[in-house]
Amino acid sequence: MNRPSGAASRVLASGERSDPPAPPPANAVAAGGVPGSQTLARGLNALQLVASSPTGMTVNQVADDIGVHRTIAYRLLSTLAQYRFVAKGEDGRYRSAAALAVLGASFDNNVRQLCVPTLRNLADELGTTVSLLVAEGDQQVAVAVMVPTNVYYQLAFHEGSRYPLERGAAGIALLASMPPRPGERDLVPQTRQRGWVITHGEIEPNTYGLAVPVRRRPPSPPTCLNLISHREDVVLGGRGSVIKAADELSAILS
Repeated sequence: MNRPSGAASRVLASGERSDPPAPPPANAVAAGGVPGSQTLARGLNALQLVASSPTGMTVNQVADDIGVHRTIAYRLLSTLAQYRFVAKGEDGRYRSAAALAVLGASFDNNVRQLCVPTLRNLADELGTTVSLLVAEGDQQVAVAVMVPTNVYYQLAFHEGSRYPLERGAAGIALLASMPPRPGERDLVPQTRQRGWVITHGEIEPNTYGLAVPVRRRPPSPPTCLNLISHREDVVLGGRGSVIKAADELSAILS
């Protein structure tokens, strides 16, 4: 996989490429139009906006972004604050609060925290961004992303970024962790056989992706370890290290 999807990418002053995950439309309603679902969708949208803002957001900013009156935005944020998912600072801006960290840690039995040390060591060893992704429906989702600390230019994307399973090295590796499907790409059975896959330019132009499935017992979701780089030599040279790290994660998550 080269880079999961998100909003339009941007390059930070440090050289890091960033893709903020795009929240669903503010008027999203659960299938069937269940009463109250629009309020829930708006609340979740507000939570995503606050959680993804490094400087926090005001009531007016949230109201403008989700397309509601300021009074509605204030009620949504007050409810989220009551449950400690956000907190209002002295500057009047709302920021992520402790309950959000607890909620995030509960995902897949705290899989992110368990994998961070291995991902950190691998990113610094190879000098490129590595990530852990899982399959969720027909999408691949980044649950942990580590950029190297020892290089000036960092090609990166946000945790929570999504992309269809059918494209990129990570998507192929995740499909290879599933039973065969009719009409699947030739790369998928090849990946099942050899245990790794490399793609080029499938998601981000001129970017190489290397992905290795991480073996886990059901009902854990299909999982893979992914490396991205603009340099082919980094991807080819790092293959052995990524395979070794994937084996390590398989043991940790088993």
